[in-house]
Amino acid sequence: MTESAAFETLAIQLLDDPDRDVSRSGDTLSVHGRVFAALGGDSLLVQLPGARADDLIARGMAAVAEGPVAAAPAARWVSVTDQEDWPELAAEAHVLAEGHVPGGQS
Repeated sequence: MTESAAFETLAIQLLDDPDRDVSRSGDTLSVHGRVFAALGGDSLLVQLPGARADDLIARGMAAVAEGPVAAAPAARWVSVTDQEDWPELAAEAHVLAEGHVPGGQS
């Protein structure tokens, strides 16, 4: 699947869930005005807690990225090319953007 089609599928899944309050502007997804994911070339850019981002980078699953907006305190933008990982990581980024730390550590 092309990156654009994969992003479109992901966006539709998130937008169709009324409990998530997701909105879309072009190739960016946000919740309550906070951008949490974006399509960046052939990758999904997601904003994650620093420790989670570092873990993904160390395991070769993500790379450091510059996001479409400044990262929240203690968070980092990463770029993920494996489309199979996009839904899980977008969900984690969504939780962070809502104001919670994924993993129940809010």
